[in-house]
Amino acid sequence: MSYIWTDKLIALGIPIFYFVFVRILLAGIILFLFNTAYARIKRIQRQDWPKFLLLAFFEPFIYFICETYGLKLTGSPTLSAMVIATIPIFSIGAGIIFFKEKVSFINIIGVLATLIGIVMVAMAKGELGENFIWGVVLLLIAVVSEVGHASITKSLSGNYSSQIIVMYQFLIGSVYLLPMFLWKGLDGFSIETHFSPEVWYPIICLAVLCSSLAFSLWVSTIKNLGVAKSSIFSALIPVAAAIIAWILGHELLNSRQWTGIIISSLGVILSQYTIKKR
Repeated sequence: MSYIWTDKLIALGIPIFYFVFVRILLAGIILFLFNTAYARIKRIQRQDWPKFLLLAFFEPFIYFICETYGLKLTGSPTLSAMVIATIPIFSIGAGIIFFKEKVSFINIIGVLATLIGIVMVAMAKGELGENFIWGVVLLLIAVVSEVGHASITKSLSGNYSSQIIVMYQFLIGSVYLLPMFLWKGLDGFSIETHFSPEVWYPIICLAVLCSSLAFSLWVSTIKNLGVAKSSIFSALIPVAAAIIAWILGHELLNSRQWTGIIISSLGVILSQYTIKKR
């Protein structure tokens, strides 16, 4: 759903640094209030400060900027989704190298099947923007930053809860984004436009559902499944977006796309398959 709400804000002409900053700051405040209410606040240990600073730099700062501008420059949600869908390929290498995670041949087959299914779902005709090459470069940077984010999250998950990690991640990330917000985010600012319900409805949805809730669940997934296996679910973003668009009546799915959805789903199952030794 975040793609739909983000596209709506871009179509309204709202500066990217405006709604990204507000979204991240709101998410951080919501998680702070949640953790305070349940007495879960935990201070960052001195030795973990560099990790949290790097975590927030990877995501939300680098990832959200590169992903949003990459989507805008390519002029093709299809192409953008396909680049983002390569996250599992990079994450498997990171999981094996840094965390000694075990990935079987069946898991590799599952990843490949998922990517093939995604190609079938996302493949569509569309015009590319004039600066689509730079858009692809930005999207690849976003992919690398997500892998870095997942790796650092895994290293922190043993000492902090998911909500605490995401809370600090977004609060620190909002500090990173503040200069960009003051420099570019307030271009053409008007109270009537920037504080209208039409603008704040998608921003609140992005902050509450996509950032506070979804990111907390995502960190829990990385904590329990590891970097390599959890990353395959991020590759299903274009599949989920296609299904949601179909449900909302924004897009009609043909037989090829439904076949791709089935193949992607089977690929995810294979990617998570573990052979238990007696």
